[in-house]
Amino acid sequence: MPLLTRSISLLSTAILFATLAWADCECGYTANGTLYTDLTETDFLHTKSLNESGWITQVYAVERETSRGPFGKDASAKQIVTNPLKSRFDWAGDGVNGGDAGLQIITSNPGKSELIPMGEIGTNRTDMLYGSFRAAIKLTGQEGTCGAFFWYLDDSREIDMEFLSSQFNETSHPVNLVLQSQASIDAGYDAGNTDAFQTHQLPFDPSEGFNEYRFDWFEDRVDFYANGVFLKSMSGEGVPKDPGHLMLSQWSNGDPKWSGGPPTQDAVMTVSYVKGYFNSSDTQRQSDWENRCKDITAPNATCEVPEITAPPQTNETANTFFFSQQQNMTVNQTLSRGNPNTIASGACSIHASVQSILTAALLSSLVLFMNWCS
Repeated sequence: MPLLTRSISLLSTAILFATLAWADCECGYTANGTLYTDLTETDFLHTKSLNESGWITQVYAVERETSRGPFGKDASAKQIVTNPLKSRFDWAGDGVNGGDAGLQIITSNPGKSELIPMGEIGTNRTDMLYGSFRAAIKLTGQEGTCGAFFWYLDDSREIDMEFLSSQFNETSHPVNLVLQSQASIDAGYDAGNTDAFQTHQLPFDPSEGFNEYRFDWFEDRVDFYANGVFLKSMSGEGVPKDPGHLMLSQWSNGDPKWSGGPPTQDAVMTVSYVKGYFNSSDTQRQSDWENRCKDITAPNATCEVPEITAPPQTNETANTFFFSQQQNMTVNQTLSRGNPNTIASGACSIHASVQSILTAALLSSLVLFMNWCS
């Protein structure tokens, strides 16, 4: 092959390589056949601080007169405690502070106060519009609290998986599935008097170990799961249509018809991970997706979200898959940096702008080379 022909062929190959996808999952993540453009993942088993974790500790007080119970609520930072595993290579066991490793959300006895101390966190991203959301949680065994994993915009637009510790006993382990809506507000903030409330008995004790709770939110329905097993589907006017954010909380207001309590001692709800795969309502995030997803049919342009096959309770089963802990699978995603196992998207992936620079440089080299040869 003549030198000029061979050189042009090599440069053309290099240019072609530069224009191909540089990363996996650049078009998004699929769950049950539905594509989502964005993700949020937090490995609380190895998170030492909530700083830069993508989560915000909620701080507020609700007075007894407006709490709809005999006690008010006092949400504070001291009720949120990170308790990472002693080794970054472990996935189960005691944390550095003793007890179950993970993020501890604590509800305490109020003593002489009218406000019951509680904990609550929410994602800093509020642009989540439809998605698949899951959290591994060990609920408290102390009676008198409501533990919740939920999506929230306001009191009339909310998707809840709620656990009442006073309902747990040897034969009953229910999860309460709720779509808070205007109908529940009209019913006196009691979704139980609407068609957007269902209770499902679980085949395990939520206070005995970590289990994954999940809801998939679509335009026309919400599907609920536990440990990858489908529980219920809910539809109707209670399905939200606007963006919001994920939240985790444990609280009590002493209401005998719901939370019960207050607990006689610290009630600890522990979270080992949260994972969310969703579409964004933010126009910049939508533009980012359009720029990075050049060919949705290309190999590995989309990545399927792995489902768990067993409760995440042992060193083997709790080592679940995180896209954010892999190289080159979270290009242009907004990742938290709160735990040492997270790989920042910019550190291990070539961004589309770098790809463009390399392509331009190779094209310039080809033009110069051809001019030199002519």
